[in-house]
Amino acid sequence: MNEDNFNMSIRTFLKMVGVRSQHEIEQAVSHAMASGVLKGNEKLPAKMTLTISETNLNVSFDGVISLE
Repeated sequence: MNEDNFNMSIRTFLKMVGVRSQHEIEQAVSHAMASGVLKGNEKLPAKMTLTISETNLNVSFDGVISLE
């Protein structure tokens, strides 16, 4: 295994996940605000799951996204 390529591949994947996740969250919150589902002062529980089948990795990360 090439450690440098491995590390760079992980960083590239995480950057893509971060950027796309932020975009998806912003869109979902925007639509929920526009439709009146959210008022804009909520704290939203969030969960992210990372899975790599070949390694049996399945880990979840929990957090809160505050709108105010």
